[in-house]
Amino acid sequence: MNHPISIRSGDIELSGVLQYPVVDREEKRAAKYPLIIICHGFIGNRMGTDRLFVEAAERLTRSGYLVLRFDYGGCGESTGDYGSGGLDELIGQTRTVIDYALSLDMVDAERLILVGHSLGGAVAVLTAARDSRVKSLVLWAPVAHPFMDIRNIIGTKAIQEIDTVGTTDHMHYQFTKKFTDSLAQFQPLTELRGYNGDVLIVHGTADTVIPVDYCFLYQKMFWLRKEGNCDKEVILQGDHTFSSKASRDELFDVSLRWIDAIGRRRNDWSLWTI
Repeated sequence: MNHPISIRSGDIELSGVLQYPVVDREEKRAAKYPLIIICHGFIGNRMGTDRLFVEAAERLTRSGYLVLRFDYGGCGESTGDYGSGGLDELIGQTRTVIDYALSLDMVDAERLILVGHSLGGAVAVLTAARDSRVKSLVLWAPVAHPFMDIRNIIGTKAIQEIDTVGTTDHMHYQFTKKFTDSLAQFQPLTELRGYNGDVLIVHGTADTVIPVDYCFLYQKMFWLRKEGNCDKEVILQGDHTFSSKASRDELFDVSLRWIDAIGRRRNDWSLWTI
């Protein structure tokens, strides 16, 4: 069952949908469910390219998870102007969504997972480094160098226009210097040290938007932490949005197996007493 939601974040309204686990009529509903919040990428939305996040949510809810998909400000059906803010606002909006999620009685606060794709992956990392309520991270083709990666997407000429004129148009979005300055300000590869939870990184070898090498770099940096594990999966011929059926099926299979395993591990530890 899908439940449309609207979450107030400062002066804007974030539009989203909360999707409940699929439970057989004979099966008793649990008191609390693990929750997965999906963070979309640059100028994306809660649907995802070729319904990536819709299909992911359907797969996850069939496996007993609550899923919350939302549009960042100025994207999808949310109010606001995406290009006038910065990564700090995206982090703030993500934390506001977490506030909303943890206000729900049915959410298991010990199993709150962020799934972030592309720039949403970087935002998920930066959010987790600041918010201990995030227990696990799943990163799909995550941005590692926000300024450089977004510059490569919108083009050097657009960056120069922002520096000289103060704004540029990209895919009908107006991007300001505040946005690009914030991209340079935040460094997920170093800030991730503030997060001690478990992480899964999945990247495709045919990604022409964000280099597949980033998954190896991310894993190395996560391994340097004092706490928390980091696993990595590379999908052969997977592109940036895992658009083929084979790569998308593998993405979902790998992610779900890992999320299930993390849940079992947590349950096993909860049986021990000191």
